[in-house]
Amino acid sequence: MNAVAMRPAVPADSEFCFQLHKAAMGHYVAAIWGWDDEDQRAYHDRGFEPDRWQVITVDGVDAGALVVEYRETEVYLGRIELHPHYQGRGIGARLIQSLIDTAAQRGQHLILDVLAINTRAHAFYRRHGFREVARHGENNRKIRMRFTAGRPTSEDR
Repeated sequence: MNAVAMRPAVPADSEFCFQLHKAAMGHYVAAIWGWDDEDQRAYHDRGFEPDRWQVITVDGVDAGALVVEYRETEVYLGRIELHPHYQGRGIGARLIQSLIDTAAQRGQHLILDVLAINTRAHAFYRRHGFREVARHGENNRKIRMRFTAGRPTSEDR
């Protein structure tokens, strides 16, 4: 079993996080919008706030990024990305389970959005008990998913 840990992001992690996004999500972005390095870098620069991001490490090596918002009524998973080299090893499952546990302790739903084209991630979240609750964005490109601890509500069916 790999040692998975989190560390706060620092400004110097910006390039790592950009390259991670390109490796983990670039083909999905390219399929929807086309990948333009300059546009994607500008988008990344606008959204990278080190005080809100965490770097996922595996055996002491930077392997991914996580952004979680603890809102008044829900826990929102804004981003979870693992470099493809680290995918399929159960690391994402461990991180998701930890977030599920945190949301349950808070008595809140765990919410996330996934690109509809990312069928692998959609199936991953369904296997972990998330349910689709809405589609949104241009041409319904995003799927809103929710995990509800305990018994499903009528909204989850």
